[in-house]
Amino acid sequence: MINFYSFHGTVTMISDFIIVQNSEGEGCYTLMTLENEMGTIASFVVSPTTYFVNPLVVSIGDKITGYYDGNAPVPLIYPPQYRALVVVKHIPTQSVKVDYFDSQLNSKDGELQLNISPYTQIVLTNGQPFSSTFTNRNLIVIYGPATKSIPAKTIPYKIIVWC
Repeated sequence: MINFYSFHGTVTMISDFIIVQNSEGEGCYTLMTLENEMGTIASFVVSPTTYFVNPLVVSIGDKITGYYDGNAPVPLIYPPQYRALVVVKHIPTQSVKVDYFDSQLNSKDGELQLNISPYTQIVLTNGQPFSSTFTNRNLIVIYGPATKSIPAKTIPYKIIVWC
C-alpha cells in the first residue's frame, strides 16, 4: 500500500532530469524544486506517469503540493529528491486530499470524511468513469467547503480512484 506523504511550497526551479545516458528519455523527466514558508527545500522528480490534478502548466513561482510514497527509498542527498506520484497546483477555490479512504470514507490520517452526493463525479486517473466500489482505496479527492470538525466532513466535487 502507498503511504502518501506531501510537501507544499513555491516552485523555485524547474529543470530537465536525465535518468539515462542516451537521449532516449531526454525531456521526459523534470526536476521541480520547492521551498516552503519555513525555508525548507525539497525536489520532485516528475515523470510521464506523474498525475497532475487540474492539468495546468506549472511555472516558477507557483504554489504546488507534491505527493510521494513515504515507503519508497530516497537518495541521501540535500535537498531530498522524491518521485512525484501526484502534483497539485493550488487553486484558491478548491482543496485536494490524496490518501487511503476506508469503508466509512475516512482518510487514513483521520482528517477528512467524505459524504457522497449524486453529483460527485467518480473517475479513474484516465478520466473514464469508475463503476465499482471506491471504499478501501487510494483516492484523490477534490472538494470545496468542509466542516471545521475533526474529521472535517465534505461533499467532494470529484473523486479520482488511484488504481
